[in-house]
Amino acid sequence: MPRTLALIAFLALSSIASAGEFKHQITGLFMPGREQDLRDVVAEIPNLKLVAVDFTNAEATFEYDPAKAFPAAKPDQVVARLDQLLRSASHGTFGARPLRTTPLDKLTLVEIQVAGLDCKACSLAAYEAVYKLDGVERATASFRDGKVTALIDPAKADRAKLEAALKQRGVTVAGP
Repeated sequence: MPRTLALIAFLALSSIASAGEFKHQITGLFMPGREQDLRDVVAEIPNLKLVAVDFTNAEATFEYDPAKAFPAAKPDQVVARLDQLLRSASHGTFGARPLRTTPLDKLTLVEIQVAGLDCKACSLAAYEAVYKLDGVERATASFRDGKVTALIDPAKADRAKLEAALKQRGVTVAGP
C-alpha cells in the first residue's frame, strides 16, 4: 500500500512538472482592451507562451515547462512564481493566481459607476481596492467605461463593501 501511494504521488508530481498547457486566473487590469498588453508582457518572459485568453472567467492558458520556466520551484510554488514574473514584467499591472474554486453560478456580478478614473494608474488603484477584498473572485476597472465590476461570493462580500473600499481609496462612486 505505501508503495502504491508513493507511485501515485510521483506520477502526480511528474505530470505537474512536465511541459504542457496550464490554465491560471489572471489578475490586474485584465480586460479585452488590454489583451495585447498581456500578450506583450508574456512575450518578454522566457519559456512562457500565452495560448488562449478567456475574459469571461478571467483566465488564460499558458504553455510552459515548469522546470524551465520556474527553475527549482516546487509544484505548489509554480503559480506564485508565475505571478511574480507577470507582476515584474508588467510593472504590477497583471498577475496570476490559481483557478477559482467557487462555481461561476454561485457568484454575483456587481457593476459600480465611478467618476475620476482618467488613467490606467487610477483604474489599477480602483481595481486593487476592490480585488483585495475577501469574497471578490474577479474584478475590472475601466476609465473608458467609468465603471468597476466585481464578481463576488455574496456570502463574503456585497456592493456596500465594494463601494466603501473604493471611497476609502479616493474613488468617487457615481451612482447605483
